[in-house]
Amino acid sequence: MGNSVLIPYDGSEQADRAVAHAIERFADSKLVMLTVINPAESVYATGEGAVSPFPENWYESAEEQAKEMVARAIEQAEEAGVDASSDVVVGRPGRAIVDYAQEHDMDHIVMGSHGRSGVSRILLGSVAETVIRRSPVPVTVIR
Repeated sequence: MGNSVLIPYDGSEQADRAVAHAIERFADSKLVMLTVINPAESVYATGEGAVSPFPENWYESAEEQAKEMVARAIEQAEEAGVDASSDVVVGRPGRAIVDYAQEHDMDHIVMGSHGRSGVSRILLGSVAETVIRRSPVPVTVIR
């Protein structure tokens, strides 16, 4: 085996296609499905107009949701006879994916693209673009 493939997983249709591609293309590799919890998404309104940046137990709740979300993808890989695991980290998605790949000596990244273009890509940024530009390993982006 020896090879390891990182699959950033957010539960989207594109992420599911990336999993299917990795299972087919990298069947002899270890697949690691990474979910990134972005603390910026934990902000919520309190009803008084104030914003609380970190609701009580936000991480535990987000981690549990991430594990439940990725369980289906892990099961899909295991049913195909592919070695798979998952991990959850906190951070800005693009940077967290690149850092994880470096820290865990991943050999390849396979990820979905949300297909944003034009103004929405400029305003929202692109996780896939960040990963492609900064990754120390090859990146395959699945549409």
